[in-house]
Amino acid sequence: MDIRLIWDNDSQGRVQAEALLRQEGISLDQHLDYTLGLYEEDQLLATGSFYRNTLRCLAVDREHQGEGLMAMLVSQLSQELFSRGVYELFIHTKAEAAKTFTALGFYEIASVDEVVFLENRKHGFERYLEGLERPQLLQGVRIGAIVMNANPFSLGHQYLAEQAAANCQALHLFMVSEDVSLFPYAVREKLIRAGTAHIPHIYYHPTGPYLVSSATFPSYFIKESDALTLAQARLDAAVFGRIAQALAITDRFVGEEPFSPSTALYNQAMSQRLPLSGVQLHILPRRQDTGQTPISATRVRAAMMSGDLDAIRHLVPQTTYDFLTSPEGQAIARKLRESDK
Repeated sequence: MDIRLIWDNDSQGRVQAEALLRQEGISLDQHLDYTLGLYEEDQLLATGSFYRNTLRCLAVDREHQGEGLMAMLVSQLSQELFSRGVYELFIHTKAEAAKTFTALGFYEIASVDEVVFLENRKHGFERYLEGLERPQLLQGVRIGAIVMNANPFSLGHQYLAEQAAANCQALHLFMVSEDVSLFPYAVREKLIRAGTAHIPHIYYHPTGPYLVSSATFPSYFIKESDALTLAQARLDAAVFGRIAQALAITDRFVGEEPFSPSTALYNQAMSQRLPLSGVQLHILPRRQDTGQTPISATRVRAAMMSGDLDAIRHLVPQTTYDFLTSPEGQAIARKLRESDK
């Protein structure tokens, strides 16, 4: 047996891998960074891939299961990621296969709908929870939470934070920290903090790899089928449920989502899952401009694309506008325009 890299232009290898995955009831993910095949001569016995820091599309031919082939694949994929400086690895798999991965050194974070989410650090999620700042409040008070990407921070984001804070004694603001957006995380964090500095009793947290990331909710960034999006959103909501229990969060606030089908499905999943963790979901109307059109980061980016600074001024707080008109902000605008060519 030997393990070979299956290149993107290896049509035969791709066809073999897809057939093996289909045989084992797995769909081929179209967004993979690296794929391996374990062969006996020219027969593909097992395959596995990764995308960013998540192991995906792992399958062993049913006639060769129980021979240690999965362990060989996971070891090789992990070593490749370690060589790239990636040490925090994640898998989501069917419940029936979870024991295979726990035996290989992965630990469960959450499970829902027969899908299990695991990581390779024994206490990784617990350490993340321990590092979250929390208020010292009496029992029975309302503690709220919002999660935002803010790409970039707009008046709509500011309105959501203000409305949420007005309805609770403390507000946890989770900032999507995965760097796959136009605006880098460091910039988004700066704009969020500046645009909410006037709001009292607010606590800021990075989401890390645990909320709205390519590990738990890849369809937030990658378009998938509605069914898969909903399943992944339920898993993400289950992870948030554990965070809510650690921080005594009682209420989560989200905005209506008329523009993003995947985020609308995410809200639907939360409305079903969060009550199981004792959290009430509030879906708030979006702030609108004078033309009664909802304000969104999408509109801000569209105005950046066209260079319409006047339109931008009416969609973002002054702190964001000052950044967008700065040399650093203009460099991001140029990058946006170049990516559309």
